[in-house]
Amino acid sequence: MFNKIRKHLYNSDEIDWNHLTFTKKELWKLLYPLMLEQLLTSFMGMADTVMVTRAGNAAISAVSLVDSINILVIEILSAMAAGGTIICSQYIGHHDLEKCNEAARQVVLTVLMISVPLALVCLFFRRPILGLVFGTVDDAVMKNGVTYFFYTSMSFPFLALFESGAAFYRAGGNSRFPMALSVISNCMNIAGNAILIFGCNLGVAGAAISTLLSRIFSAVVIFYFLRKPNQQIVIDHYLQIRPNGKMIRKVLSIGVPSGVENGMFQFGKLAIQSSVSTLGTVNIAANAMMIILENLNGIAGIGIGIGLMTIVGQCIGAGRVEEAKYYIVKISAFAEWIIILSCLIVFVIAKPVMWIAGMDPEAADICFKMLIYVTIVKPIVWIPAFIPAYGMRSAGDVKFSMTASSITMWCCRVLVTTLLIRVFGFGPIAVWIGMSMDWLARGIVYTIRYCSGRWLKHSVIT
Repeated sequence: MFNKIRKHLYNSDEIDWNHLTFTKKELWKLLYPLMLEQLLTSFMGMADTVMVTRAGNAAISAVSLVDSINILVIEILSAMAAGGTIICSQYIGHHDLEKCNEAARQVVLTVLMISVPLALVCLFFRRPILGLVFGTVDDAVMKNGVTYFFYTSMSFPFLALFESGAAFYRAGGNSRFPMALSVISNCMNIAGNAILIFGCNLGVAGAAISTLLSRIFSAVVIFYFLRKPNQQIVIDHYLQIRPNGKMIRKVLSIGVPSGVENGMFQFGKLAIQSSVSTLGTVNIAANAMMIILENLNGIAGIGIGIGLMTIVGQCIGAGRVEEAKYYIVKISAFAEWIIILSCLIVFVIAKPVMWIAGMDPEAADICFKMLIYVTIVKPIVWIPAFIPAYGMRSAGDVKFSMTASSITMWCCRVLVTTLLIRVFGFGPIAVWIGMSMDWLARGIVYTIRYCSGRWLKHSVIT
């Protein structure tokens, strides 16, 4: 039975099993640091949330609402960096390091041209933006939100530079260095939070300042090391970098659809957050913690997906199509076990985390009920909705992914959640019902797309 199914997924006869692009050791060397980085970053984010929660429901509600906007910007910038990963990994697979380095330089220019204006807009129009997105919220929540948004807006260009630099290392198969730097940065962020929130009594301002400083550190350090000549991608002589229209178009052809996809995804979450904000501070706080927990039980899977982009990109660049298919299937199966384990672990630690965070008992009870639902549903539908798409995007199939995910997001997640909350009077559980429907629909669409083979009919580096 398995052999029959496998024939529809990849042709094993066309794979040179003795000379695979990645050995098991190389796969593990790439994926392990990515999973660990994502997990540790998520744990640090959870610790960050716990600290802010100690400042009160208004503080955690403000951070949750503003982070909905921050994540929108971050996802757009991360998509541009992912575009750099795809292009650079394909050039590396094609053994063309000269064009790989030129592409990397153009990625740096592109993310700066996008992140700096975004930062300025968010910085100077933070109050109107918050009012437009979230409407009427408690005065205390809005005050904290404006303060938090002020400092986090300034960090966008530094975050963009770090994400790009990390993408260059990952494209060449080195995920350990970005992991180490990310861990150091996050530890600095947590230490800064402890000092500024509790020692200096700065509240959400302390959390935001700590985030800004840690992102500046990450960007400076990673670009210092990118100057080193003994690596595949080298970025130096910054003032001598000039725009290359042809290469920028290649970067944008991958980055823009991915950015639109991520942007539409986050816009949908903002629309959902707008509905949640009508449910009161307790429900907002419960949903904010649930977002952290759901992110935590899926974050290792995201790390696997990020690694899959490098793997498939190098296979496609080397012309090994069936091998690319094989890795998508293999890595997806591995990710399923990781998601099951992650969901179980998060379920076990959830109540202690909420107790440590000092959550309001009513908010904690609402949050745990939502977690039960997600723990059951996520292992069933999440993997097909996300992991294969990373591989297909790495082959250049970004426009289809953009269209499909946007449609399922708005037609399933946003529409269902909005109706359940605003029309049928559901609480925040509506968010996760809508989300699971989105995962199911998206997984079906991507499975059909993968089996059709149409995702392979793109040209990125030629």
